[in-house]
Amino acid sequence: MMQTKAKIPLKAPSPKRLLRNWPLHLMLLPCILLLLLFNYAPMVGISIAFQRYNPTKGFFGSQWVGLQHFQRLFALPGFWQAVWNSFRIAVLKIVFSQLMALTFALCLNELRLRAYKKVIHAVTLFPHFVSWVICATIIRDLLYADGAINTLLMSLGLTNSPIFFLGDSQYFLPMLIITDVWKGFGYGSVIITASLTSIDPGLYEAAYIDGAGRWKQTLHVTLPGIASIMMMLLLLSIGGILSAGFDQIYNLYNTLVYDVADIIDTYVYRMGIGSGQFSQATAAGLFKSVIGAILLTISYALAARYTDYRVF
Repeated sequence: MMQTKAKIPLKAPSPKRLLRNWPLHLMLLPCILLLLLFNYAPMVGISIAFQRYNPTKGFFGSQWVGLQHFQRLFALPGFWQAVWNSFRIAVLKIVFSQLMALTFALCLNELRLRAYKKVIHAVTLFPHFVSWVICATIIRDLLYADGAINTLLMSLGLTNSPIFFLGDSQYFLPMLIITDVWKGFGYGSVIITASLTSIDPGLYEAAYIDGAGRWKQTLHVTLPGIASIMMMLLLLSIGGILSAGFDQIYNLYNTLVYDVADIIDTYVYRMGIGSGQFSQATAAGLFKSVIGAILLTISYALAARYTDYRVF
């Protein structure tokens, strides 16, 4: 017979327990206040999406127009192009970042010199902590028509004329994915590297006795051992699938590549800050937030179902 785990009912904390732990609650108070001030109080601005917003009249004095801005937004072809670009770029980033982080972690795990492993990990981890403003400046200098990359390609005879990586839609999207993977795979491999240490060494010894080499051990011991972690990371990344990376794209894109690089965040920025269409931009941002919240709920439910991951 199948046995089911007994569910332990959650009990509300008693007043005595709250009083006994008052120093801990007092320590949490500044964090709660900051959360309310910077995360919840600004949500009053959501009302702009349902108003003909006038900055001089404020949130409570502007005229309410219902869903008019959403209807107008959904009729714009540029908005749906931005939604598609956000989805495509985010999916490509997730897939290639996960693959690169996994490959790097597996290769790093094969090294035996601990000092060398630490140096390699530190070097690959460093780009994650550098802002995209700095990274984009370096990338642009490398990819300009007279930059180092074009100079190298022309000197090797691979091309007769400079390639406009930043101005050609054919090259911009691959460049976007490659630079994002380069910047983040070192950080993404931290969790995978840590999970590799939890695999029982006896499994490797048993596989070795059975005649399995390093490749067979990786296929039949290492990968199954970290499969749940990889699944969890993949499922949890679904919640941010419409967040394709505003910092990177805003610092690298231009009008020539809007067809492949304009995402919801840059669309909202251009419409709100650039054109002053605050209500329309808020409607677009709220649409993205609602879809993101739904995807986040689904991803946590799937993670709890298939990887036994719990938030609390």
